[in-house]
Amino acid sequence: MLRRQTTGSVVCASCGTLVGVNDDKCYSCGRSNPGLWGYAGAIRRLGSDLGFVQVVIIGSSVLFVLMLLMSNGQIGMQGLFNLLSPSDRAMFQFGASGGVPMFLANRWWTVLSAGWLHGSLLHILFNMMWVRQLGPATAEVFGAGRMIIIYTLAGVAGFLLSSFMGYYVPGVPLLGGGAGMTLGASASVFGLLGALVAYGRLRGSSAETSQALMYAVVLFVFGLIMSGVDNWAHLGGFAGGYLAARWLDPWKPERLNHLVGALVCLAASALAIIASLVHYAWMMSS
Repeated sequence: MLRRQTTGSVVCASCGTLVGVNDDKCYSCGRSNPGLWGYAGAIRRLGSDLGFVQVVIIGSSVLFVLMLLMSNGQIGMQGLFNLLSPSDRAMFQFGASGGVPMFLANRWWTVLSAGWLHGSLLHILFNMMWVRQLGPATAEVFGAGRMIIIYTLAGVAGFLLSSFMGYYVPGVPLLGGGAGMTLGASASVFGLLGALVAYGRLRGSSAETSQALMYAVVLFVFGLIMSGVDNWAHLGGFAGGYLAARWLDPWKPERLNHLVGALVCLAASALAIIASLVHYAWMMSS
């Protein structure tokens, strides 16, 4: 429960220095309102990621169940990798991205919604495992606000690249073509790996860079040998996360506008899912 503190001291949300709960400015890093209106302590208790990982896991799980319910019994049950697969219609309805939704149906907002949707039970379990592993680690070095921004921008970059390749490029040797329809959190997962690689390079730590890069390479190679994996979304997500991390500069203290930007990203993603459902209903009624 977020209880407001009105007296005493709290830890500055940016630099970790002890400040008065009602101080207008942190005298160490210069952040305005370092006590966050008395909620800094309660927010910090949510964890380094401010509960974002739980939001992703719960939100993605609820949407996955809703897609199954809207599949009207057309649920894939063939093999381990397609176990509990929602119908293509349900995926499109809730906001899957790709060449078809983006360029044929003009559903450009799906680059925001697709990262919250998944195509099978194994798909969501695998992705949520990596989100749980990488989300807090990225938040530790970038701050929760910047981590959420990186996560969102990486997903957008991944789905933009995959959609473009799926519509305009028939295929590339080894990598294959982009996706006619694509979804899943893996583009954002690769973005978090890209951000950690960027952090290691900025810090000059070859160990941190090598570990994150090794995870990315192993996952990418796994995607190359498995069928139905959107390798272009992975590449785009990694590049998007890397560039976003360089732009957001982890060496500077996290500011209030980073948290505002994170809330905008979350709101935009939620609106994209709503827009997908409304647009689908309009298509069906036309």
